[in-house]
Order: sequence, then structure tokens, then C-alpha cells
Amino acid sequence: MIHLKTAEEIELLRQSSLLVGKTLAAVARVIGEGVSTIALDKVAEQFIRDNGGVPAFKGYRGFPGSLCISVNSQVVHGIPGKYELKSGDIISVDCGVKMNGYYGDSAFTFPVGDVKPEILDLLRVTKESLYKGIEKAVAGNRMGDVSEAIQSHAEKHGYGVVRELVGHGVGKNLHEEPEVPNYGRRGSGPKLAAGLVIAIEPMINMGTKSVKQHSDGWTITTADGKPSAHYEHTIAVGTNKADILSSFEEVEQVLKERLIVI
Repeated sequence: MIHLKTAEEIELLRQSSLLVGKTLAAVARVIGEGVSTIALDKVAEQFIRDNGGVPAFKGYRGFPGSLCISVNSQVVHGIPGKYELKSGDIISVDCGVKMNGYYGDSAFTFPVGDVKPEILDLLRVTKESLYKGIEKAVAGNRMGDVSEAIQSHAEKHGYGVVRELVGHGVGKNLHEEPEVPNYGRRGSGPKLAAGLVIAIEPMINMGTKSVKQHSDGWTITTADGKPSAHYEHTIAVGTNKADILSSFEEVEQVLKERLIVI
């Protein structure tokens, strides 16, 4: 069942989503060579709790971390651990927050050190795909319009679009209806209405679209071992344009200060 949100609910969702953005910026300040993924997780958990939120992922269906941290060929749901980042890595950081009874969810993929230009291109196109999808998230369109916009932009550049994992509704639950695929046909799927809040999250692979799940029950990697990128915003469908509730502004300011260019 799809639950449309009131203006008051959207503002509460915005507060949670903006805290996610600030948390990703706090993580961005410490990402670097030699830093373990569990250290990044601890930074995020402390920041979220210090700012009145609760890490949404921690304990969710048994997940042990506050962040999903996915490195290189890991697509999503990577578990924070002892792995230390190396120059040339890319790292998807997916963060969820619960505050005032409502959730926020957003993700950003970061380069570490000297990353190959073709991998930076993957990051750029994946992020562009996110915004192509958001442009279609207006009342009267259908979910397939969002999905097709993401898919066509990614595939135009020769990338694989993950099928098995999708975006989702967001509200009083972290995952609500409807599903938000990153592939589809224009004019298909549920009709979008003002007040629908969804997380749009392209997961785009440099090679094959195929993925596999690892024995930890969480980590998803590309089937061919090539890199994958992941960006996500929580947005509210509007009558003329989507209202982006989460933010990359703080993250991008930190990257600018650290002279990290994507």
C-alpha cells in the first residue's frame, strides 16, 4: 500500500534526510588511504547520535553496521570491517537515519587517492543518472519514466544497470512501497502523485549488470569483479518538479576543500 505524505510529514522526512547528508559529509572528512571502513562507521554512528538521530541500518534485519560501505566491485550492503582503504579505491557509503519517527536515506560514492579516469567517469555518469531519474519524479508521470531515464543514461555510456536491487518508498519505515527500479519502460508502472516520498538509488556497474551475493548474507558484488557506483537521494514527488529532501551540498563542499574532484 502506497502512503502519500502530508506537508508536515515531508518536513520531518526532510530533517532526517538532511542529517544523513551531514553524516556523509562527516565521513567524507576522514575518508582516505589507510582508514578502515569500521572507523568510518564509528564516525557516522557518533555523529548521528550526537545530532539527535538513530542509525537506521544498525540492527536492521541483523545488519551489524551503521553504514553500508561497499568498496570497488561491491555494489551495496558491504559490512564495515578491518579493510583499510587504498589509493585507487572507490567507496559507496549508504547511510540511513531515524529521527522524530521518520527515516532518511542517501548514498554517495567517493574516490580514494589516485582513481583511474574511466572509474571516475563511472561515478560521474551514475550521479547524472540519479538526477535524470529525479527530473521525471513529478505528479502524473509513471515510475517507468523515472526508471527509463536512469537506465537509458547509464546504458548510453556502456554500463550495466543492476536489476536485482531497487529504490523504495520512505516514511515511518525505512523501506515502504513502491519499489523504484533503475530500469524499465517509459509510461509503465504506478502513477506518481504529489506527496509520494521515495529513495531513488542507481546502482551502476562498469561491466555486466549481473551481481552475486556473498556468504555473509549481505554483501552484493558485480559478477565480473568490475567496479560499481551508487548514489541515492530521498525525494518527494511534486506537481512541477521533485523536492530533493536529502543533500549532497555538504559532502561536495568537503570534497572541494580536500581538492577531491569527481
